[in-house]
Amino acid sequence: MAKSISRFVCTECGYEASKWLGKCPGCASWNTLVEESVPKKKAGQPEVRIPAVPLDSVSGDAVYRYSSGIGELDRVLGGGIVPGSLVLIGGDPGIGKSTLLLQVADHVANTDKRVIYLSGEESLRQIRLRSLRLGINNANIYLVSEQNIELLADYLRDINPALVIIDSIQTVYTSGVSSIPGSIAQLRECTARITDLAKKTDIPVFLVGHVTKEGSLAGPRVLEHMVDVVIYFEGEKNFTLRMLRGVKNRFGSTDEIGLMEMSGQGLVEVLDPAYVFLGHSSSASSGVAIAASYEGSRPVLVEIQSLVVSSGPGYARRMASGIDQNRLALIIAVLEKRRGYPLASHDVYLKVTGGLFTRDPSVDLGIAAAIISSYREKTLPRDTIFIGELSLSGQVRSVPFLEQRLKEADRMGFKRVVLPRSASAREGLPGSDFEIIEVETIDDFVETIAEG
Repeated sequence: MAKSISRFVCTECGYEASKWLGKCPGCASWNTLVEESVPKKKAGQPEVRIPAVPLDSVSGDAVYRYSSGIGELDRVLGGGIVPGSLVLIGGDPGIGKSTLLLQVADHVANTDKRVIYLSGEESLRQIRLRSLRLGINNANIYLVSEQNIELLADYLRDINPALVIIDSIQTVYTSGVSSIPGSIAQLRECTARITDLAKKTDIPVFLVGHVTKEGSLAGPRVLEHMVDVVIYFEGEKNFTLRMLRGVKNRFGSTDEIGLMEMSGQGLVEVLDPAYVFLGHSSSASSGVAIAASYEGSRPVLVEIQSLVVSSGPGYARRMASGIDQNRLALIIAVLEKRRGYPLASHDVYLKVTGGLFTRDPSVDLGIAAAIISSYREKTLPRDTIFIGELSLSGQVRSVPFLEQRLKEADRMGFKRVVLPRSASAREGLPGSDFEIIEVETIDDFVETIAEG
């Protein structure tokens, strides 16, 4: 048997060193290098050389996809499952990852295709109990309770599945590495073997990954680089709403989000996100504004809540949920510099309802409107929506996909829209029922709020 050698690998970024270091040279993290044993290659071991091929000889046909049976998951995947792809789904324990993939297995198996569900965490009886709760009883789903990933090739040859689900990647191992399952070396080697099988057989593989306390996927960062798609499955255990968020996708956009709701029959798609992110209280209050964000390929109307209170001694606090805190600080600075609001002596708290985290700059006007409304204790009209980006000079800039945003606002019954004054601002309006209020600068915008 070949001798093994030791190396030290960073748990954060995967940097390798021949000796232990207190600080990782790759990511500058402290005390993250751990020792791993790696088998040494035998002398004279032949290497298989893959021949090079000309670029024009590779087929240029469009990538074939097939549906997972869950529209919201297909949306995040970029249109469906790509053969030979490797998809990593991460989330907190108990959030519903196994439930989601068991439902995907059932939908694919209902199309007369075979599915392998390999679990290293649960016994076959535990998986069977979950399937009975979900009403799943499909003979095309083959359950495997095995941790040795080297046997996966035999299962693929015997069953010839159309989809493979591995739950989870932290529980499988290969005998070629002496470390325990879940270690850095095992994660990297097992993922490399699964990737090789997926690409050679054109069978898509879904991997379940654990997350750390910080919310990132457990294991070295190189694990995310090895797979084709990385999806975070997010949500609070005390609430039924679940969110699929694409972080990496080699076959589509990473801006897409999928909304699902946990029910007694499993996960159900949320077809109308506006009813999730918009409040339905009949009583109006200050500090609340409606903005039109654009997530991936669809507009999403969100409710922005702000609370501005006088701060005590010391620095004023800035807290944000749903947007970057630095972005909140920039908007506050514009209101202070351009309009003279004394927000330096006030604490500002901001929240985007529904658990959505948006990076779309078009909600800047909605954020500013909510802050001004809370500071002035002035209620904004509930039938008004704000669309526009706020620059540091105080100018209100136009945003793309204006037509789609306005159509969604019209569908939800909004009557007034505040948007930038630009040449394209009036193009593609869905109807004449809208009261259009155009603003060019932050001065126009504040006067509009004062008049409204």
